[in-house]
Amino acid sequence: MTVGVVTDSTSDIPVEVAQELGITVVPLYIHFGNEVFQDGVDLDADEFYRRLETEPKLPKTSAPSSGTFIETYERLAAETDEIISLHISTRLSATYNSALVAKEGTRADCHIEVVDSLSTSIGLALLAITAAKEALTGASLERITATVNESIPRTHYFGMLDTLQYLYKGGRIGKAQTFLGSMLNVKPLLTLRDGEAYPVERVRGRPRALDRLCELVERYPNIKELAIADTTTPEDLETLAVRLSALFPREQTYRSRCGSTMGTYLGPGALTVALIEEAV
Repeated sequence: MTVGVVTDSTSDIPVEVAQELGITVVPLYIHFGNEVFQDGVDLDADEFYRRLETEPKLPKTSAPSSGTFIETYERLAAETDEIISLHISTRLSATYNSALVAKEGTRADCHIEVVDSLSTSIGLALLAITAAKEALTGASLERITATVNESIPRTHYFGMLDTLQYLYKGGRIGKAQTFLGSMLNVKPLLTLRDGEAYPVERVRGRPRALDRLCELVERYPNIKELAIADTTTPEDLETLAVRLSALFPREQTYRSRCGSTMGTYLGPGALTVALIEEAV
């Protein structure tokens, strides 16, 4: 029996990758007024982004309950006696805390490790993929947890946003608030530092912002894993894939679309890149 791997829907992990590697994804919730949807389950991405741009109020997001995690852990415990559960940074969501409560509350005879990834979206996805690949080799929970913890400082996430307004209105802007009030047509580039949004620089115009996103990746010559994602611009994602193929094999690059939870804060027009460096 392999170690069970659990993550949450903020990981934006492609469905086919999660299925292939046996990763269980627990959805967060999206609230449009009184309507509640499960991220990635019962709200189509195209419909979500249409509503995001047309409805007067930003939707709210909420973490899965500890009960949802308990159900997940107990279901997996029928197949394995070890689980690693990796989640979005505690500075961005209560999801990790909910999973931690569930770990203590589950009745299953199963050893569970809950990990704060200090990341989100495809950065979190790459860590879950790392754990799942290790699990498929027969590695122990202790070994997998050590590998993930060693990988977290080598995981880097960058985002090019069309606007900061969604991040600001959603209350997840962090240190990037220093970019508020910038000039028209200036595109903010952000990263994650200590688990929260952190400003990199402001770039005038989308083409130059795309250039800088690629240049940020170029700083890391020894890439082990690479992933890219967009919210509403698949043509720009294709351009990014072509550009980054000079740095990392295109066929090994994971491509995704940011789901409802991350899309709520990144907004339309966002492009993101995540990578894990090779261990030295």
